[in-house]
Amino acid sequence: MNEGIQDIRSPFVRSILERAVPSLQAWHEPVFDSRHGAVLRGAIDALAANVPSLHRLLGGDAFDEVAAAFLRAPQPPHGRGFRLGAGLPGFLASYPPLVEHDYLPGVAALDLAWIESHLAAEAKVLTTEDVFALTAEQLLHGRLVPHPATRWLTFTVPSFTIWRRQREERPLEEPLAWRGESALFVRRRGDVDWRAIEVGEAEFVAACAAGQSCDDALESVLAGGSGFDLALSLPRLLRAGAFTRIEAEAA
Repeated sequence: MNEGIQDIRSPFVRSILERAVPSLQAWHEPVFDSRHGAVLRGAIDALAANVPSLHRLLGGDAFDEVAAAFLRAPQPPHGRGFRLGAGLPGFLASYPPLVEHDYLPGVAALDLAWIESHLAAEAKVLTTEDVFALTAEQLLHGRLVPHPATRWLTFTVPSFTIWRRQREERPLEEPLAWRGESALFVRRRGDVDWRAIEVGEAEFVAACAAGQSCDDALESVLAGGSGFDLALSLPRLLRAGAFTRIEAEAA
């Protein structure tokens, strides 16, 4: 992971990156602008550090080509800061040479979610004991607030399984079941943990994050057609450390 995130929107760096590059091999040609090559090479290396699983999947040469194309594309603003690679999943989804590899945007998104979880603020973790001490009315009318380090993602393809095997340096199962998946990132005692969750669980966390009460979040998930058993899934999410507190009144 590259914690010293570069701002590639600065006028100088953008002027360098937006110049046409005949070929990545040109970096090593004496006639090519060495300053341009050094800046682009540094940005590609920083991006590779932020998305290590994607880098391993593509391999060095292919990743360099994709990263160079991404870095020269317009970069969207992202609030108070700009994290190198934030727009990469969307770019990969429409990048012609890789559009058939529909699991790659998810792999990039998971790498970036790991960084976000790792760098998120510290906060208390809501425990099952905290929730069991509530009345049913307090729980259902209250709003569960996700922990600052919690990240949840859902994919229509097995991006999480592919990412997980890369991250854990384990071989993929053969044959790989080609189906949708949801993933949860949490951080406990300084370490980021990841796990597969049900799509309804991811939708429930998202609804809570959007300000819905526990009861409303449950209804919205069920209305959307995703299965969700509060008695089974809520303790599982609590044990994972997905929430930080429950507010007495929903926003």
